[in-house]
Order: sequence, then structure tokens, then C-alpha cells
Amino acid sequence: MTDDPRRHAPATQRNRDAILAVLRRHLLASGLLLEIASGTGEHALHFAAALPGITVQPSDPDAGARASIDAHAGAAGLANIRPALALDVTGAWPIDRADALLCCNMIHIAPWEATPALVAGAARVLPPGAPLLLYGPFLRDGRHTAPSNAAFDESLRARDPRWGVRDLDEVIALAADFDVEAIEAMPANNLTAVFRRR
Repeated sequence: MTDDPRRHAPATQRNRDAILAVLRRHLLASGLLLEIASGTGEHALHFAAALPGITVQPSDPDAGARASIDAHAGAAGLANIRPALALDVTGAWPIDRADALLCCNMIHIAPWEATPALVAGAARVLPPGAPLLLYGPFLRDGRHTAPSNAAFDESLRARDPRWGVRDLDEVIALAADFDVEAIEAMPANNLTAVFRRR
């Protein structure tokens, strides 16, 4: 038995470099990147290591996830990753300013109300010109982009009927304070939607 709180998500190893490539294209060379729903912390660690000019602020509402994030960061010894914040997008945010915001694989594993809360929170903390990046599976024009995404959506809704793959057009409709900068195709039939704060 181990007391190591670090968690591991196999999908992180598969998608982290593709997400990093998108970050390199859309982030400034320096500034504070707020990551929402950081989960295991492996993404935050990878991005902090690869982008030394960026300070990464991970967050998660789950105490076990925050312990994992902080343990990964402590083991790596990186100076540009902050201790994880307790942040639930539907509540009060314990941060009032960031230069970019990244959220991977949250909005389909949460009730719908988390999505407008996320977008509204991003509008509050991001200054004009700052990017909001959302990564995960999405419907396009009301349709799944692959049979595997349809099966995934069905499995999510079986676990919790409030969950499910969201229609990207509905997410874009929430983002009145943002312009859509890019919709980038990603591995495993995922997308990264890049918004820019007006």
C-alpha cells in the first residue's frame, strides 16, 4: 500500500502533446494559464515543463484531485506551477485574473449548467484579447463526429443523465463575450475550440 496521492489518467499521455501544440499556437510566451478541472494534474505538469515562460494555475473541485496535482508538481520541482485551487465553476471563483484559460474534458462529464458557468467565469477573469480553450468531444451541427463519440455519449448518459457530449454550436452561443478564433481537430475525434475575449 502506498501513500502516494498521485493519480494517473492514460488518456493524458495520448493527448497532451496535441493539446500542447494548440497552446503554443494560441498563448502568449508568458503569463498565467488557469486550468479548470485539472484532474490528475498530469496536463498541468506537462504544460508547465514545456512552457517555462507560462505560470500554470491548476484547479479542481475534488480534494483528491488537488492532492494528486500538488504531488505531481512537487515531484517535478517546477517553479512555474502553482498549488491547485479549489474551484467549482458553478460557485465563487478564488481567482480574479488570468491571461489564458484551458479546460479539458470537463463539460461533457458535468451537468449542463457547468458550461455556462465556465464561460461566464472565463469572461470575468480574462482580459480582452486573452484566449479560452476548450478541449474534448463535441457534436457538430447536431451530430456526433464519429461512432465512437456516439457510444461514449450513450455511456456518459447511462452513468448520469445530466452528462453528455455537448453541441459545439450551443457552447459557442453562450460565448457572447468571445470571438471564435479556431476549431482545431484533435486525435481520437476530439476538438479544441479556441475563443478570444473581446
